[in-house]
Amino acid sequence: MALARRVQINVSQLRRYEAGAAEPSLGVLRRLATGLSVSSDLLVFDTDERVPSNDALRLAFEATDHLDSDEQQAVQVVLEGFLARHEARLGGEGPRGPKTKRE
Repeated sequence: MALARRVQINVSQLRRYEAGAAEPSLGVLRRLATGLSVSSDLLVFDTDERVPSNDALRLAFEATDHLDSDEQQAVQVVLEGFLARHEARLGGEGPRGPKTKRE
């Protein structure tokens, strides 16, 4: 199988991944994503798993693709502010996980 050769794993191991009988290590996952020319998110998450379940929010986020880079940056700053406020109310625990140093 060409993919197995490309990512340097045994064909039987690739079949186990495909069947869900085994999970690849992070290194193999990276090689699979590169070998398939896709993001690792595409291999790890279901298609709708990383988008808001609220339809209005999902549509609003999709609409930001049509904004210019300055407008997108402004949306990101506002959203980060809301998320930081939410995390502060929860004592550092919020939708993005435990509070860590952010750049």
